[in-house]
Amino acid sequence: MRPYEQPFLWSLDWNLLRTFTVVVEQGGITRAADFLDLSQPTVSSALKRLEQAVGHQLLDRRPGHFSLSTAGAALYRESSAMLDSVSRIPSLMVASEQSVSGHVSLAAASHVVSPHFDEVLRQFNAAHPDVTYSTVVTDSADVLSRVRQNRATFGICLMRDEDVAVESHVLYCEYFGLYCGPGHELFGRTRIALPELAGRTAVSFQTELENGPLFRVRQLRERFKLDPKPRGVSANLLEVRRMITAGLGIGALPVHTARADVESGLLWPLLPTSELLSTEVHLVINPRRSFDAAEAAFLGRVRSMLDAVPIAQRTYR
Repeated sequence: MRPYEQPFLWSLDWNLLRTFTVVVEQGGITRAADFLDLSQPTVSSALKRLEQAVGHQLLDRRPGHFSLSTAGAALYRESSAMLDSVSRIPSLMVASEQSVSGHVSLAAASHVVSPHFDEVLRQFNAAHPDVTYSTVVTDSADVLSRVRQNRATFGICLMRDEDVAVESHVLYCEYFGLYCGPGHELFGRTRIALPELAGRTAVSFQTELENGPLFRVRQLRERFKLDPKPRGVSANLLEVRRMITAGLGIGALPVHTARADVESGLLWPLLPTSELLSTEVHLVINPRRSFDAAEAAFLGRVRSMLDAVPIAQRTYR
């Protein structure tokens, strides 16, 4: 049976999926009703009809409690993806009638890892195969400088303070933790008393020492009283990682980028989840730049993603 031949497809009221998705993302029926400009009984009735249609309870609603059931979580993943796809139809129709060519140049801080940005790039490349790309990896201060000087279409970097010369948007949030490498005395320990970190050798990012965008990471090292004079310093995340795995000292890395190395036994996390440090990574644009067709189309895709995907989903823990 082809998907469109299934009876469920024809009997389901697709508006119910939209209502359900809004209820989940607004965190309750009252806020969803306000968002949709509907009455609470109307929204409650829609949820009841959807539960009857799918044959499962979707929400656990009690006084002071709101959560998804296992079935509700599965349905939300599918419905939110479907609504996202439908929302892109108008732009896809326009894009299909236009041939876009040109060049997109990116300046980025080292080891930017964002599945959402990667998906935008994948979709844009598939839609516009004549566009070419170049990327320069450098420190955040130089990223901002390149964008200000119109040497890059846009940048991805950390920012300590607001920069009036650029337009900035939070691309994603990441969490930093402290790690050691194989052979370190603390490697493999599951219960580490935080005072045990005091005085131990460390490695750091250059921008930690220069009071740059990663100054809070320096504060993280200071809070646990690591040696204030790092044994190794680099502006590149991969080089900081190399120094940690080589045993030069304890260092800070984004948790979502370090996960694979933890699983493969190259890094060991030293901090509990409650002690992790959150940091925002920004998309920066020069508002005075004249964009060519490729640049304008690509940035349009990125902005659409930022509008469509809540920051909670772009927070990588």
